Amino acid sequence: MHDRSSQWLIPLILTGAAAAALWYYWYQANTPTRPAAVPAPPPVVQELAATGPRYPLPQTMPGLSERENLPALPPLDQSDAYFRLDLVGLFGSGITELLVDTAVIEKIVATIDNLPRDHVAERIRPLGGVVGPYLADGQDGSGQYTVNAANHQRYDFLVTLLGNADLVALVEVYRRFYPLFQDAYAGLGYPHGYFNDRAVEVIDHLLETPEVRESLELVRPHVLYEYADPQLEALSSGQKLLLRIGNEHALRVKQFLEELRVLIIEPAA
Repeated sequence: MHDRSSQWLIPLILTGAAAAALWYYWYQANTPTRPAAVPAPPPVVQELAATGPRYPLPQTMPGLSERENLPALPPLDQSDAYFRLDLVGLFGSGITELLVDTAVIEKIVATIDNLPRDHVAERIRPLGGVVGPYLADGQDGSGQYTVNAANHQRYDFLVTLLGNADLVALVEVYRRFYPLFQDAYAGLGYPHGYFNDRAVEVIDHLLETPEVRESLELVRPHVLYEYADPQLEALSSGQKLLLRIGNEHALRVKQFLEELRVLIIEPAA
């Protein structure tokens, strides 16, 4: 169970609304590698062409003055350098060392879309992984293991970064670049869908992750660890991420997601 979980944090922040790259930065391959299934868009997505988005983005952000004289957005395939500038403004220059070189928005969108599924392919991850192996107690040959609590400490910095994020500014960056997020989403095979709808669906899915306070038991049928509880092992890759970072961190992330969800939906008239 190699831990690549550090690869998810930025997408979660920027959509959540891009709420998942810092998450992706957290996620490591401690589950067996499987081909990433990409099912056809559900019928409700196809209906959106006529009905419009279920969760439209706010037209303005309360408490944030409009930025004037902003240059026009570049095409999606030329957006990396421009998008990086705004990320540096949000998180500092150190963020550039974590990001992939190309197709940042496309990989954020693909990551978010895949969080409710079993597996997220490494090729679509927008960030690199954390250093060090996944730690488990019980290396005595018995075949019974538990998660080592020291694993959770590796996410302290990232969860603190998430908790200290200026949500209004984050959502404003997401709102500004939303046409490119939408283009990337259409490119995944959802020409009649809306990416913000998918982002809200993913947030709701992650908020349904069960809260587990006790130390989690693991098994190791092959090279990689799995959860001994079949119900936990059957969770999606995104929900397993919340288990992996520990209950305290998971509660903070869920609070962030709840607040983010409110900000990326236009209030009802």
